[in-house]
Amino acid sequence: MGTVIMHSVVSVDGFIADKNDAVGPLHDWYFNGDVPIIESGDERYDHSGAGSRFKVSRASAEYVRSMWASIGTIVMGRNLFDLVNGWEGAPPVGDHVVVVSHRPKPEGWHPEASYHFVDGATAAIDKAQDLAGDRVVAVNAGEAGGQILAAGLVDEVAMDVVPVIFGSGKRYFGGIDAQHLLEDPHVVIQGEGVLHLRFRVRR
Repeated sequence: MGTVIMHSVVSVDGFIADKNDAVGPLHDWYFNGDVPIIESGDERYDHSGAGSRFKVSRASAEYVRSMWASIGTIVMGRNLFDLVNGWEGAPPVGDHVVVVSHRPKPEGWHPEASYHFVDGATAAIDKAQDLAGDRVVAVNAGEAGGQILAAGLVDEVAMDVVPVIFGSGKRYFGGIDAQHLLEDPHVVIQGEGVLHLRFRVRR
């Protein structure tokens, strides 16, 4: 089974968006450098609609390339799926998406896409690992991610910490209300406008 990594860009005070789901400056670092994340000219990751690619610092580019290449399946909550309309059936990384939801896939929505709607944290991770094989399962932070962590199903926590304070909003760990211990960070990479951190979950 591949590693299950809970991941998101996050403010210094632990928010992944404001109360209206706006990310503000959290993603600015994707565009503040001069090194393309995708060297081959692949435009798959361009969400600006202007034909530009993500360009970051060299340190961030090496880290993000490695992370993206390792991912086989994304696990996301229904709120994020609805916000981005499931990236129109083309996930930003990986080959498959598992949506944690009590509701089924919208009727007629991108039938060609490998998107699977699963009710419950354990069932979602079981399905995601089956699809990913030996590759990484990337769990989006937020309410669904917090539930998966609380269920003991997350191996690592990865945070791209941006130097901004939100004060309130959508929390990285959702509504989690119990203490969970992490190991010391085994990845600490300083980019421009972002600090990349990864922690193993203490068992």
